[in-house]
Amino acid sequence: MVLEIQQLLPTYFSSAIGGQSDIWLKDLRIEKGDLIEIVAPSGSGKTSLIHFLYGMRADYNGKIMYDQKDIRPFDHETLAHYRKAHISVVFQDMRLFNGQTVRQNIEIKRQLAPFHEKEMIGEMASQLGITEKLDALCGTCSYGEQQRIAIIRSLMQPFDILLLDEPFSHLDIKNSEKAMTLILGEATKRKATIVFADLERTAFYPYTKLFHL
Repeated sequence: MVLEIQQLLPTYFSSAIGGQSDIWLKDLRIEKGDLIEIVAPSGSGKTSLIHFLYGMRADYNGKIMYDQKDIRPFDHETLAHYRKAHISVVFQDMRLFNGQTVRQNIEIKRQLAPFHEKEMIGEMASQLGITEKLDALCGTCSYGEQQRIAIIRSLMQPFDILLLDEPFSHLDIKNSEKAMTLILGEATKRKATIVFADLERTAFYPYTKLFHL
């Protein structure tokens, strides 16, 4: 899936910001399999961009296109299809169901659009060191554990594009590297694009294109 961004700018930003950004008010084409890194200081619109790309918000000017289809006119059913089959995301705020177990949170996503067998939940949990948490309520888990849960959940479905909004903000370097290894392996299986946005450059992410927001 090819992602094109054309003259994109949040409605709450002045056009003057375009001269300082590699993304706002630019025309960009992101090819299938690209590893995109976006370095975005606080207040530059990083989370807004991820929400725009996921079709959650439309308070922007310009266009976002997947395979030459503008997503702005998409109805709810079409957006739901794209999110189920083509675009996965790790939100900055994770958006887990705290009253359900870790396994239930991950399994819900897997059942909606199966890519892996259910046994893979345990394998990924083992890789990221949260096996003992699978039957615990998400609300009892630390932020770092919740972040790993959200990462595993995002990898249960098929995707052509994986959106990552500060996915390692609560993890130490060792656990961040383990999570990135898992993410890159799963993206390779799907020949998928990654759009990884964070506050600073991440040394262990092998980007193919780097943008400063």
